[in-house]
Amino acid sequence: MEHTIKAIDTELAGLGHDVSAMGDLAVAQVRASVDVFTAHDLTAAAKVVRGDDALDLQDAEIEKRAVRFIALRQPVADDLRRTIAAMKIAMQLERCGDLAKNIGKRVGRMTKPAAAAQADPIGDLGRLVTERLAAVVEAYRTDDAQGAYDVWLKDTDIDERHEVTLREIVSCMASDPESVGDCTHLLFIAKNLERIGDHATNIAELVHYQITGHELADRPKL
Repeated sequence: MEHTIKAIDTELAGLGHDVSAMGDLAVAQVRASVDVFTAHDLTAAAKVVRGDDALDLQDAEIEKRAVRFIALRQPVADDLRRTIAAMKIAMQLERCGDLAKNIGKRVGRMTKPAAAAQADPIGDLGRLVTERLAAVVEAYRTDDAQGAYDVWLKDTDIDERHEVTLREIVSCMASDPESVGDCTHLLFIAKNLERIGDHATNIAELVHYQITGHELADRPKL
């Protein structure tokens, strides 16, 4: 029995390590996509697009590892919660990678770099989203329920920043009809960043539930 318990601990630790590593890669991909946009670096944009394959492979491997663990070990309570959370978090991270890939594609389709009036708020939004995703990955790695809760609680400021960014882009489209093509790409880039923020919030909920066993309710009204 002692050997079995140690084996379970080892397998769960390995699963957690894989998810953390995938989280680090997802953060790097999102950060790279923001940098690519800011610099309008088309070569680096193509690299971001290609980099998504690694996240897809990690997601598939984590799912296989978790399913195999459930089938062989038949975990209950905390162990089952941790295993299911690992699969769900990996899925959220894979979607972050897809969105970063889409940003890279959009940058590659723009005819010229965005004007500062639009680029600056998108860059700010991207850095905020990257920061939140990195924070929740660290909360997962360190079993920090409070850290996950803090990320979940702050989701509204990403939404607010996104709304400000959209207004600036739409204003540009209205004043300069020739910019509509590139500004359409900017709208999608901003939306992709906002969706990454949503995924970070979803991961925060999963991390908090994995650690505490309690689901987060509605956010407190300020």
